[in-house]
Amino acid sequence: MPEELGSTETKLPENKSTERLQKRLARAGVASRRAAEELIKAGRVTVNGAVATLGQSVSEDDLVEVDELALDAAPTEQRTFAMYKRRGIIVTTHDEKGRPAVMDNMPEIPGLHPVGRLDRDSEGLLLLTTDGELTLRLTHPRYGHDKVYRAWIDGGIPENDTLDALEDGIELEDGFTSPSRVDRAGKGVYVTLREGKNRQVRRMLEAVGHPVTRLVRVRLGGLWLEDLVPGEWRELDSRDLFDLENPDKTPENVWDRKEGLTRERWG
Repeated sequence: MPEELGSTETKLPENKSTERLQKRLARAGVASRRAAEELIKAGRVTVNGAVATLGQSVSEDDLVEVDELALDAAPTEQRTFAMYKRRGIIVTTHDEKGRPAVMDNMPEIPGLHPVGRLDRDSEGLLLLTTDGELTLRLTHPRYGHDKVYRAWIDGGIPENDTLDALEDGIELEDGFTSPSRVDRAGKGVYVTLREGKNRQVRRMLEAVGHPVTRLVRVRLGGLWLEDLVPGEWRELDSRDLFDLENPDKTPENVWDRKEGLTRERWG
């Protein structure tokens, strides 16, 4: 038999686990996946010193930088806050025109960003988080999280036919609205949406002859505005976060109490 030689097996490099760059950015809390895509398109993200491209995959060994600041590959503890956004405040991390923005009175936490939008003239419940995956789940229509608004309107009390039309969906300049729920409330209405077109509630009501004079968001998913006052914020705990994404698991008596308090406060 031929003499046995030492092993000549070539050792292949170990496969590194990779993920899409926009997912890595979201996991690190930089932004939602969609917002991360915009950062990449704008050339603000580099991988190992080279400008990143959309759809690029990275491993934990790659150096990812956003605006020349290195991204920590290790997951960090995520933090989420609920705020009562005041009227006249811009929902952005920074306003180039120097207008008051929601981040102005928040603690300086890397990756903290607003979840979704609430226009400048509207007020009420707004979430801010470092968790990009949570942002995606709360803002993408496929997850179907309710957003409830209390609207004060001109044009008198809406007729039943008007409410039915709003609930079935009406045509706006950017297409038909999805089915919604609309309930009378004094001289206004509560509107429940599962989508988020720009200034949608205002445009819907304007289209049926009831322009909005004041708009307050009172609930997102299973989280209520409750007793927060304009400009106030609080950090959410694990129970709050569970309720936020699982409204169907809230005990009926707890739900009824919070809904009752909302009606009592806002009419």
